[in-house]
Amino acid sequence: RGEADPLPPLPVQYADYAVWHRRWVEGEVLQRQADYWRETLAGAPELLELPTDRPRPARQDFAGASLKVELDEALTAALKTLGQRHGATLHMTLLAGWAAVLARLSGQDEVVVGTPSANRGRSEIEGLIGFFVNTLALRVDLSGSPSVAELLGRVKERSLGAQHHQDIPFEQVVELVQPVRSLTHHPLFQVMFAWQNAPGSRLELPGLALGPLDPSGSGGSSSQVTAKFDLALELWEDGGRIEGEVEYATALFERETVERWLGYLRRVLEGMVADERGSVERLELLPDAERRRVVEEFNDRRAEYPREAFVHEQFEAQVERTPGAAALVYEDETLSYAELNARANRLAHHLRALGVGPDARVGICVERGLEMVVGLLGVLKAGGAYLPLDPAYPGERLRYMLEDGAPAALLTEPALRPLFAGATLPVVELDAAAPTWASLPPTDLGRGGLTPEHLAYVIYTSGSTGRPKGVRVSHGSLGATLAVAGSAFGFGAGNRVPSLASFAFDIWLFETL
Repeated sequence: RGEADPLPPLPVQYADYAVWHRRWVEGEVLQRQADYWRETLAGAPELLELPTDRPRPARQDFAGASLKVELDEALTAALKTLGQRHGATLHMTLLAGWAAVLARLSGQDEVVVGTPSANRGRSEIEGLIGFFVNTLALRVDLSGSPSVAELLGRVKERSLGAQHHQDIPFEQVVELVQPVRSLTHHPLFQVMFAWQNAPGSRLELPGLALGPLDPSGSGGSSSQVTAKFDLALELWEDGGRIEGEVEYATALFERETVERWLGYLRRVLEGMVADERGSVERLELLPDAERRRVVEEFNDRRAEYPREAFVHEQFEAQVERTPGAAALVYEDETLSYAELNARANRLAHHLRALGVGPDARVGICVERGLEMVVGLLGVLKAGGAYLPLDPAYPGERLRYMLEDGAPAALLTEPALRPLFAGATLPVVELDAAAPTWASLPPTDLGRGGLTPEHLAYVIYTSGSTGRPKGVRVSHGSLGATLAVAGSAFGFGAGNRVPSLASFAFDIWLFETL
């Protein structure tokens, strides 16, 4: 309109600030602040291990999307009151809640969150146009199960310390700390939190209608979002409510996942204001429906299975379905279902002739190989219970297990027979060149009086006194356990042979869990 500029002259220009800043961060100030950041970020986790919906790309993908965030007036007021009691700003209080959620999701005791700083700490530059913003990496410690009040104190201390040492640009901090650099993620932190508390204003110019720019020309708002970080939460207060949005990397997260996490944040903040003395790790994270799904539905072990069918009978049914399929693979050797079944049946006939039947134990001490599974199946088919004797165990332990378990027979191989020198029980060599039982019938034996209550195996644990302690499991329990767990034998094509100790322990672990 041809009027004079109404603004007062500036006491300094941006060039004056730049010269002053360069002088300020030289020498003693630079050294003091550099030492602070080196010490504060030493040993910090390099990556916040959030559970992503998709694998992290080899090169960071900056495609993103955003979601709105809103907290009601009551929660906003309660958060203000909580912060005031502990001398903490809303920024500190909200950061504490955000860090608590990130720690719970990642399972890490420490999280590093980036936060922008206006960096206008002098009144002379408040009205000066220019770029002053810096980024601070805030390392939040949640170890030791702190209470809400203790966490607020830690966040307050860390925030104030960072603000007192904010003059070094972030890129120089990265050079000082020297984290492991990767193209997959941002250095030092991957999650941002910004609290926008600067007073807002609306630009009004005579004769002009102002609105957001629409690059697409469609007349609507642009949906394109650039995600510079994995997650970036930005909040502000408007009309007594905390509002904002979260930007997220669509290469990592689905919209539903981030929506669920925002619900976690709301519940954690509600828990913080409800009980500031309570432990942060005990704050309710999941809503009732999700907790019920995770804790109860996901862990529901109930499943329909043939309650009267034994493990070896389930194996025999698989033999009928796929006799030629590979059942076991060890190094260059392979056994089909039919071959494995026939060898186990011949051994079972031989064990029956030795008196093995319901509740009779049979020791088995062999190295990793096909014969190990042949032996275990043979014992079960004979109606007996196998007793694993790992050849790696000390001789004294093996002798005790053999004496305490009192097996009716022992399955082993020639190289391991010296471990049981002096044993008076029948010994069967599984890998003998011409075993005496090789000519016995390859047919299934039938139950022969075996019931689900009879013993299936005995496995020895360390015992609280250091002396091995036997754990006994019935055929019925073993059959139910393996039916629900997916069968420790594998019962599928090309299954690799485990060691005897791990095989027996896995079955025992399925049962105890």
